[in-house]
Amino acid sequence: MSATAAAIDKALGEGRAAFLAYLPIGYPTLPGSIEAIRAVIDAGTDIVEVGLPYSDPVMDGPVIQAAGHHALAGGTRVRDLFTVLEQTAGRGGELVVMTYWNLVHYYGVDAFARDLAAAGGAGIITPDLIPDEAGEWLAAAETYDLDRIFLVAPSSTTQRLALTARATRGFIYAASTMGVTGERESVGTRAKPLVERTRAAGAQRVCVGIGVSTPEQAHEVAAYADGVIVGSTLIRALNTGGIAALTEAAADMVSAVSRS
Repeated sequence: MSATAAAIDKALGEGRAAFLAYLPIGYPTLPGSIEAIRAVIDAGTDIVEVGLPYSDPVMDGPVIQAAGHHALAGGTRVRDLFTVLEQTAGRGGELVVMTYWNLVHYYGVDAFARDLAAAGGAGIITPDLIPDEAGEWLAAAETYDLDRIFLVAPSSTTQRLALTARATRGFIYAASTMGVTGERESVGTRAKPLVERTRAAGAQRVCVGIGVSTPEQAHEVAAYADGVIVGSTLIRALNTGGIAALTEAAADMVSAVSRS
């Protein structure tokens, strides 16, 4: 069974949505990112989206972009991803990689899938790869028993939602709004209808990200989504208060996704 699906189902069985934390490798340093991922897992995070820094991150807002550029300037490279996964796997939270497709293509699709599985990764979130252009990745994911996680947005048609649901294993990442990641004063009003439409199109598990910034917003989203994704807020906590502040922020989010 899909590792991320199992983690989400476990959370739902406990009366809460799953909590998914995004953190990039190499930030603030490579060892520091390992410590950060371990910290959010120990705080109760169900799934960590392990970000692979990229020079042209079209989906990322200013906080994540700055962290990624810092990591690249510090020498972080694709091969470092597998070291991070090896050092953080098996602590109780599942690890999925959030990566732009060019990095996987350049590394070699089959080789990336092989090394990801060997390092303890559960799958890949591909924000700039659509299912109808993902044939090579779908085959590699099947070979190495990896989750394949695609995105949908409020603009997605019913046909596109159904195609994505068929191609996905694990969960669908529903973007709450059109735009880049980042902290916002409220979650987009189209998030809940998007989750409902995506389920109606055949998706079994739908997690909402982009713009979920506070525990109150996380609690709001947890009422209708299977998982709540937070990134920028956690990175900002790490920026301002180090591991202690990151741990506290993650723990607050974990508490907030209860459905009671």
